[in-house]
Amino acid sequence: MNTLALSDVEIRRHGASGPLFAPLSLIVPAGTITTVMGPSGIGKSTLIDFIGGHLGSGFVATGKIMLNGLDVTHVRAENRRIGILFQDELLFPHLSVGDNLAFGLAARHHGRAARRRAVDAALEQAGLAGFHDRDPATLSGGQRARVALMRALLAEPRALLLDEPFAKLDAELRTEIRSFVFSHIRARGVPVLLVSHDASDADAAAGPVVAM
Repeated sequence: MNTLALSDVEIRRHGASGPLFAPLSLIVPAGTITTVMGPSGIGKSTLIDFIGGHLGSGFVATGKIMLNGLDVTHVRAENRRIGILFQDELLFPHLSVGDNLAFGLAARHHGRAARRRAVDAALEQAGLAGFHDRDPATLSGGQRARVALMRALLAEPRALLLDEPFAKLDAELRTEIRSFVFSHIRARGVPVLLVSHDASDADAAAGPVVAM
C-alpha cells in the first residue's frame, strides 16, 4: 500500500533569512486524508508544489519526500505519479470533456476502444454519462470539478494532493463537491494531502490535521 511521508521539509525564498514555515514531518497512510491547515501566505501551496515536483525557481527546499518507501525528492514530476487538484479545474478548453479525461489515462489502457471504455466508465461514475463530446465551457462549476477529479484518478496516482480545491465554490456546492471528491478518493485507497485554511474541510476529511 502506498504511503506518503515528509521528513523535515523546509522551504524558503532565495535570499530569505528564514523558512516559510517550521520544519514539517508527517506520514499519510493509504486511504487517509491528512489536512495541513494554515493562514493564507504561509506556504501551503508552495508545499504542494514541492511535493508534486513543481517548486518555482524562486524557492529552495530541504528535507525528503518519500512515496511507498522510495525517496522521490529529486524525481522528475512526471515520474512521481502524484496527482494534484487545484482551486481551478484547469480543463483544456480546446478538448472535449471526454478528451480531457483521456489525457489523464494511465498507460496500461491500450487501444482506442479500451481508452473510450475507461473514459465512459469514469463519466458514468461522475454522474456525467453522455458528456463525452461536450465542450468544457458548457459545464457548471460542479460538473467541471467532477471532471477534474476523474481526470486525476484516471492517471492512477500513487498519492493525491488537494490544493484548496473547494475554495472558490459557494457553501452548498462546496459541501456537495467535497463529499463527491472525498468518497471517490477514499475508494481508491491512496494517501491524500489536503491543504486548506477552512476548518470545515478538515472536519469533512475526517483525518489527521497538521497546523503550519
